[in-house]
Amino acid sequence: MTSASHQADVIKPIRQAMYAFEASSVQSALAAVLAADAEIHLCHPFGDCQGADDYYATAYQPLFHAIPDLERRDLIVMSGHDGKSDWIGACGYYAGSFIRPFLDIPPTGHHCAMRFHEFYRIEGGQVVEIQAIWDIPEMMMQANAWPMAPSLGREWQVPGPATQDGLAPRHDPERGEKAKQIVIDMLTDMTRHPLEGDAKVMNLDRYWHPRMTWYGPAGIGTARGLAGFRHWHQIPFLNAMPDRKSGAAVDLDIHFFGDGDYVAVTGWPDMAMTITQDGWLGIAPSGQSITIRSLDFWRLEGELIRENWVLVDLLDVYRQLGVDVLGRMREFNKARSMGEISLEHDYQ
Repeated sequence: MTSASHQADVIKPIRQAMYAFEASSVQSALAAVLAADAEIHLCHPFGDCQGADDYYATAYQPLFHAIPDLERRDLIVMSGHDGKSDWIGACGYYAGSFIRPFLDIPPTGHHCAMRFHEFYRIEGGQVVEIQAIWDIPEMMMQANAWPMAPSLGREWQVPGPATQDGLAPRHDPERGEKAKQIVIDMLTDMTRHPLEGDAKVMNLDRYWHPRMTWYGPAGIGTARGLAGFRHWHQIPFLNAMPDRKSGAAVDLDIHFFGDGDYVAVTGWPDMAMTITQDGWLGIAPSGQSITIRSLDFWRLEGELIRENWVLVDLLDVYRQLGVDVLGRMREFNKARSMGEISLEHDYQ
């Protein structure tokens, strides 16, 4: 097990190259950091790929084509040990001028920002696995091209930690283990409702700060305080899928790690449930079983969770239900121009 403070440096060449994105430097950084046979699990529609060249061609090449002044802006970088392996978690945005289509999302000519949650498993000083979700629905919304139900929560550019220490060097595994256990206990209590009783059995006040903020993905949105969290996300989610399970209960491989006040989890997938009731995302209660990829970060203050960043691969959820969100978006936007938007200027 590598010390967390040095472990996070493994991906530093990638982060530096992507801040001032140039194709050759990014490809070189990926080749240096990733093992030749690294397994890369990406959100829908990218799917899985292997190694640095495949990763770049599958995801970054089309993004860089659409946003030629692309840059990566990290908000949180943390690392830790899950009991088996070393992991690094990164949360941030890919940003720049959106001048060409991306996955057939119409360009806007304006600045855009797409949140990412990316997790890297480390062995021998190299990345051997990546699990990553890019908030593609956020790009659709900025282009006024989101074709599904409107969000219940607030849609905006989600901020970094209120304490502004998301990128600060840290190495406090003892505190991280304690914080991780608080999060695991919270998630365990959440699964008790509704099968074991009303909402009180979740003991939300025991785990969450009164001024907590839950930063959900585009399509769900942000919620403030427990009342906001319950009304704008949790109530419809639990009503629709009361049998949800996670971890060993459904034989899913989930990785929790903590450092200091920060905790992270990744799994591909990390939840399983059946949509038996109405209410979540406008999805009909089909009785279909699905899995969910949800990659999360938490920040604690004392014994309470103050902030929670959540990305869900919503496009994959719809895919499992037989809904092609990107295809639906294309139908809505047939009449829009998909050509490059020129931002040339002169000073005369």
